This record gives sequence, structure tokens and C-alpha cells, in this order.
Amino acid sequence: MKESDIKTFWEAHPCGEMQVGGLKKYRDNYEAFFADYDNFRYRKESHILRCLDGIDFKGKRTLEIGLGQGADAEQIIRRGAVWSGIDLTRESVERVRMRLTLRELPHNELKEGTALALPFADNSFDIIFSSGVLHHIPEIKRVQSEVSRVLRPDGELIVMLYAKWSLNYLLSISVARRLGLIALHLASCDPGGIYSRHLANVRGTGLWRYLKMSNFIHKNTDGPDNPYSKVYSLTSVKSDFPSFKIVRAYKQFMYAPPLPIRWLPLERLLGWHLWVHLKKSGK
Repeated sequence: MKESDIKTFWEAHPCGEMQVGGLKKYRDNYEAFFADYDNFRYRKESHILRCLDGIDFKGKRTLEIGLGQGADAEQIIRRGAVWSGIDLTRESVERVRMRLTLRELPHNELKEGTALALPFADNSFDIIFSSGVLHHIPEIKRVQSEVSRVLRPDGELIVMLYAKWSLNYLLSISVARRLGLIALHLASCDPGGIYSRHLANVRGTGLWRYLKMSNFIHKNTDGPDNPYSKVYSLTSVKSDFPSFKIVRAYKQFMYAPPLPIRWLPLERLLGWHLWVHLKKSGK
């Protein structure tokens, strides 16, 4: 998997925008787009604001890796951070720049670049924050080395990663969606929408090859065209972030479509979002 493939995908599919119909629908009315996007995001995933409230950003030099539409960047800045941001794609950087300009939000640096070679000096940040991004980077050990380099000795890395021990992975992705796709394929039934794209992938790679979890996981987190995703347990966090030690971890967001499970009171056990706070291990 090449970083250029990942960049091409996210450049063409800016994170989350289709949840409100895409920017083109707004005819370049960025303010309306940002307002609708933020309302949708924090209504659907209200835990994000609670998690941000639990982090002491005030006065802290903070780097956000992976910016999406800039919703979390705005929230972090409003909580007092001296914020800088970096994203792999020009599209995201320009959208976030527009958000910060429109809303007159103070910030330090905003850069297009790769987490594999962070364009910042050693020991630059008190906090490095990344939500829903690092699990899309295959060379994660190289990234964590870069994070360790630019993070101050007493700094904190805070990440949200997709959780392996979640209802979404264990039941929805691993069982329900695969069985559903087998049924659609064998019945030669194409209900349209996202299912059509999965079926096209099946025709291109073959059913059983497509359904192998080593492949299927990529196509069931951020759309059937997503080139790479990984799900994490705390054991794999420790393996992929050897320069760090876990100081706190918790799960949020009960999510497992198409299963109707949002009402289940099992978020802390089987939530899809694994939030992990890490400190340098000193190794």
C-alpha cells in the first residue's frame, strides 16, 4: 500500500463531507456547509465533545494530525489550545484554512504534509491529537517515531482508533455484512447505492478473496473504495507505538450498521472508537 494511493482516495473523498451531501451541494457557501456538517457530526457522535472537554488544551502547543473538515480543530482552538495542524491532502488543508478564516480562529501553523516526516522541530508540542486518522496509515511505526520526536518529553499523544473488540468489527463487519454480500451476490441482486460498489469490487477481485478480513476490513470502515484501515486492541496499540506507554484508554460510540444497536448500553465494552492517551516511555 502506497501513501500516494491513500492520499488520492482522501483527496477525492474529503472525510465526512458526504454525510451532509457534499460541498458542491452548498455552491461554495462554506459557512452553511461547516454549520451543517458540525451539527451532524456532533449530534451523531456527541461523545467527541465530551472527550475534548476532558483534555486540558488551554495554553498547550497542540498539533492535530489529519484534519477532515476542521470541526475538531475549531473545538480544540476554542478550548484554548495553541493549535497547529497537518493533513496529507491539499483539499482538507484548504477547507480548514477557510474555516479558520471565516470564524476568525487564532492558530499557529497549518500545513499540507505527511505524518511519516512531520515538518516540525524536535520537542515542539505539548499535545499531539489525532482522531480517526492513524489507523489509515500502514507505516504506523514510522509515524509514532516522528510523533515521539516532535512531542516534548512530558507531552501527551491522544488518538482515536477503530476498536477491534467492538460490536462493529466482531459482528457487523465480520459476520453480518459478509453474509449479506454473499446473499446479494448469489442472488444476483443489486439494490444500488453502496451495495453496488461492494458488488463491483466482488466482480473485480472474486467473492472469497474480497471477503477475506485482511481485505474486507479496508472496505467497511470508510467506504468500499477505501484503500487501508486497521482495527486496534490495546495489545496492538502497544506493538505499533513502542516509543509510548498507555496511561488511559476508553471506548465510545455504539455503532454497528446495519444492526440496530445504538440503544445497547455496552459502549464502554464494545464501542467502535478506542480513545488512547499515551506518554513517552523513555525507551
